[in-house]
Amino acid sequence: MNTLLSVSVALLAGLLMTRLFKPLKLPSVTAYLIAGVLVGPYFAGRMGFNGVGFTSADAVTNLSLISEVALGFIAFSIGNEFRLEDLKKTGKQAFVIGIFQALAATFFVDLALLGLHYLMPDVLTLPQLITLGAIATATAPAATLMVVRQYKAKGPLTKLLLPIVALDDAVGLIVFAVSFGIAKTIVSGTVDLISIIVNPIVEIVCSLAVGALMGWVLTWLEKLFNSNTNRLNLTIGVVLLTAAISMLEFQVGGVHIAFSPLLSCMMLGTVFCNICPLSHDLMGAADKWTSPLFALFFVISGAELQLGVFKSLWIVIVGVIYIITRCIGKYLGTFVSAKITRCSPQICKYLGITLFPQAGVALGMCSTAMQLGEQGSLIRNITLFAVLIYELVGPLFTRMALTAAGEIKPISDEVKQRRQTKLEAAKNREQ
Repeated sequence: MNTLLSVSVALLAGLLMTRLFKPLKLPSVTAYLIAGVLVGPYFAGRMGFNGVGFTSADAVTNLSLISEVALGFIAFSIGNEFRLEDLKKTGKQAFVIGIFQALAATFFVDLALLGLHYLMPDVLTLPQLITLGAIATATAPAATLMVVRQYKAKGPLTKLLLPIVALDDAVGLIVFAVSFGIAKTIVSGTVDLISIIVNPIVEIVCSLAVGALMGWVLTWLEKLFNSNTNRLNLTIGVVLLTAAISMLEFQVGGVHIAFSPLLSCMMLGTVFCNICPLSHDLMGAADKWTSPLFALFFVISGAELQLGVFKSLWIVIVGVIYIITRCIGKYLGTFVSAKITRCSPQICKYLGITLFPQAGVALGMCSTAMQLGEQGSLIRNITLFAVLIYELVGPLFTRMALTAAGEIKPISDEVKQRRQTKLEAAKNREQ
């Protein structure tokens, strides 16, 4: 009962918050996150409002399955953006920009935190700054996708944005694995080339292989059904199965075999959309089915944001440096690489701003960083502080950039009139 009550309160609070935020013209993602903070254990729980929301961090953790499922469908939807006909036009640009902006973010964060380390070595160690620089690569695909969907953004920038966000995961995994391996070497004094080089390559290859196989299986199974309802149910089942398989971990000799659920489900969506002739209609139907799931995902994400990170002055200072330098790296890296690949002036100017949001992938990285012991705690708190800020303002920046680029269109007078006519007709029927 408590779990169902928490889920219902979370969903209703998120939806009601979007109505309160409507006059402010803020993205629904921001409204969901703030609703999550208010009903979460660090606000409603501390106030003693039992039954109103999540009374403890364990109550939020118990709903982690919803977050895993939502991320699987988010990745599946983003995989749909890798259609071959589109990649022939933008594939090279997305590849170059995706890698360059991620590495630029790491470079700028590392450079700024290295300066802080030499000024105050007791505040920030070398392993910590190297790890934080690697975490800076990650971008939040969920927030970006939700903003694009909510405002029905369309255009060359949007077509380039979603593949870049998807590529970010692969680049981030490699950079983080190498950087974190170096950080562990500094702490322990022993070099482990398998952890630094082999494990990240194996994870990416295995994730893509699983996703490709499941994409082929889904396409083959779709032929057994004639009903679109059954085909949709099959699609949902295969996405869930792929997400479940991607959670497996095991050892083969000295090599750690693991999978990235985001990469696997993205590859599933990519293969499916390119070889199944019915993929376009099924993707559209799946998007409608997942709407409440995504809303719950962001409310739960908001409930996980820990307001206690504001208590430490040094966490705030390092966090602010991290946020600013990461944004500079993302923007300049995107701007320069977009110029090199001859993108339009609008893309060069605004694409980097849409890559500011950061959440799930970064939180997964900072959880791994806890292997550094006491040094990992500072990394985790700084990442939590940055994610809190990024998640609240990042979607707003994405909307502003897409609007400035002309890819979010204002509602036309014709559509407004049509909606008003329908509203008046409904009122007349009630009378």
